[in-house]
Amino acid sequence: MDARTETRLIPLCVDLDGTLLAADTLWEGAAVILLRNPLMLLALLYWLTKGKGRLKHEVAARSRREPSDWPYREVVLKRLARERKSGRQVVLVTGAAENVARGIAAHAGVFSLVLHSSPEINLTSIRKREKLVAEYGEGGFDYMGNSHDDIPVFEAARKAIVVAPDRAAEKWRRAHDAEKLDTGRNSRLAALKSIRVHQWAKNVLIGVPMVLNHDILHLDAVIRVVLAFFAFSFLASAVYVVNDLSDLANDRRHPTKRNRPLASGQMSVPMGLTIALCLLLASLSMTLLLPLEFALVLAFYAMATTAYTFVLKRKLLVDVFTLAGLYTVRIIAGSAAGGTDLSFWLLSFSIFFFLSLALVKRYVELDEYDGRDGNQVPGRGYMAVDFEMVGQAGVSSAFASALVLALYIHSNEMREMYQMPLALWPLCPLVLYMLLRIWMLARRRLLHEDPVVFLMRDWRSLVIMAIGGVLVLAGTLGMP
Repeated sequence: MDARTETRLIPLCVDLDGTLLAADTLWEGAAVILLRNPLMLLALLYWLTKGKGRLKHEVAARSRREPSDWPYREVVLKRLARERKSGRQVVLVTGAAENVARGIAAHAGVFSLVLHSSPEINLTSIRKREKLVAEYGEGGFDYMGNSHDDIPVFEAARKAIVVAPDRAAEKWRRAHDAEKLDTGRNSRLAALKSIRVHQWAKNVLIGVPMVLNHDILHLDAVIRVVLAFFAFSFLASAVYVVNDLSDLANDRRHPTKRNRPLASGQMSVPMGLTIALCLLLASLSMTLLLPLEFALVLAFYAMATTAYTFVLKRKLLVDVFTLAGLYTVRIIAGSAAGGTDLSFWLLSFSIFFFLSLALVKRYVELDEYDGRDGNQVPGRGYMAVDFEMVGQAGVSSAFASALVLALYIHSNEMREMYQMPLALWPLCPLVLYMLLRIWMLARRRLLHEDPVVFLMRDWRSLVIMAIGGVLVLAGTLGMP
């Protein structure tokens, strides 16, 4: 018997979590349950006292995850398809619950047998080894796995194939010169990507009240505003991570969001939860150094973003008004942190300005959506037929923001603050130019990121902002 024939007669046994999938079905299912109802934590702890097999069974029954919701490793699927085509028996052997394992096996379409956990037995590590040895004998199977729990199974297999190994599995692989299946290098910047540091640019709005009230030379005000910036940024990043956890299934169906660290499996659910908790603690620590008014505004922001994450972002138009309001809350927070007065006109302008940007964000999503008229966009309250209406509303908001800005410049308040208010009039066409340009780029399908972040990166927009700064300075100093 030659080696090729012998290999065909040896079954290839494949692990699920971390091997076939770039995810852990238990952790992800538990996260889904807790994000729906945090009080389920007590139930999870109770089930855990009954054994990990029972916990997996109960989580799988309640998380309601579809087989297509998981991030499959394409390189593993292709390898298994080749093995199956050659006539080899391919077996899914996993610690996951029965309905999860069988659903995924059916979806993959390459497995001839499925071995899984039961409520009484958690089929991992030593138990998995004993099960496979009982079925095929010592050295009577090849095994594909990824973690320290798989090492006992590697030891009993004829051949080990290691996939995206953790530290212990990689150490074992090197010591035994085992085959490693290349799944592509996971990004070391996954954590940084998940907190979206580039989105912190939005929080520059916190400094707007200080600048417009001419307090930028007051060191104590500057320090408070800087602390407020980071407190807001850390909190917002924690919310981004939680939002990604709550929206995993929808993100995996999206052409670009599927590449986010959590959705793609580059970062695990436990790591995501740890990062979110650390960010929350850092934000709280900085908030304790700031005025109580800022803490109240930040608490409101936290509640509003939580409501947006779990409910409001799926509501027609409520989502964009909420986004516009959250930008305006940043301005209010800056006023609270720096101890500056708020202007009615500034708040009115910001609402219309950011409503236009929120609408352009939805406009781009609708434009990218490949559904037919009448179909609802996954995870949103919009349908494909809303495309033109969203665009009309967004452009109207752009003109409304320029109008409010004109009224603001002409107000008695501005005349008292600036020696030469007329120097600020060019701000109106400049603002309108910025917004209309973004809308035209969106219409041409050239806008591929958050519009606020785009403004902070686009050199033309930055030049306009610089010109605006010069105009404000000229109006303040009364320069001709």
